Amino acid sequence: MSSPLNFHLEQYEGPLDLLLDLIRKQQIDIKDIPIATITAQYLEYLDKAREMDIDLGAEFVYMAATLIHIKSKMLLPRDPVLEGDGESDEDPRQELVDRLLEHERFKNAAEMLQQKRLIEENVWSNPQIKQFLDNEDPGLAVGLYDLVKAMGQILERAKNRPVYEVEAADVTVADMIHYLKDQFIQSGEKPVYILRVFERQATRRRMIALFLAVLEMVRMQAVELTQKDSFGEIALKRSQGFDSVFASDQPIAAIEKDYI
Repeated sequence: MSSPLNFHLEQYEGPLDLLLDLIRKQQIDIKDIPIATITAQYLEYLDKAREMDIDLGAEFVYMAATLIHIKSKMLLPRDPVLEGDGESDEDPRQELVDRLLEHERFKNAAEMLQQKRLIEENVWSNPQIKQFLDNEDPGLAVGLYDLVKAMGQILERAKNRPVYEVEAADVTVADMIHYLKDQFIQSGEKPVYILRVFERQATRRRMIALFLAVLEMVRMQAVELTQKDSFGEIALKRSQGFDSVFASDQPIAAIEKDYI
């Protein structure tokens, strides 16, 4: 004897959740809902739930009445009086569409937060991993935006300190590249904390030339920007191409021509 037919009835958190599922499964444009088809499918779900003795809330029944009301309004002929008042263009489905779109936005946001929580809960780190890493802390990568922001703060602070006018030869970007190279030679393998170097400059012109020199050295891949901690002090460290960049004077001579 064959076994009876079994079927599974999905559970939904509310009537809007059910309507969204019906719409998305059939790839229907949510702004142009075939209200007669969706109403028939919605009522079919309620009948199956009743057969399986599933207790649905009053909001499901209320939504069924709303769908039937919208369907009847779309089937009825338009009132000529309302057409003269300009109210005939109103779509009876519009309020339902707005509610569905809002519900979908909140649902998507909730799913995103749930995925984020699951990822955070399932991230596992080995406390012994440090034993397999080098003793040197690689630090955090720093973008040019962070350097520009820090440079702006230093220039703002420079406005409030006394200025002494001293006649001297104009400093160039190439001069500042040589200056930074000497800083690396003096520091050995240690990083150069660029904000401290900025603050030692006597004039705004030297600060700006130094800032451009940093950008050029980053572009030539001679140095890298780094931070030991989040929101920590920005430092420069040698990259693998440091020695090759300064092997000849041609790159710096070309830079000097660009800023003439």
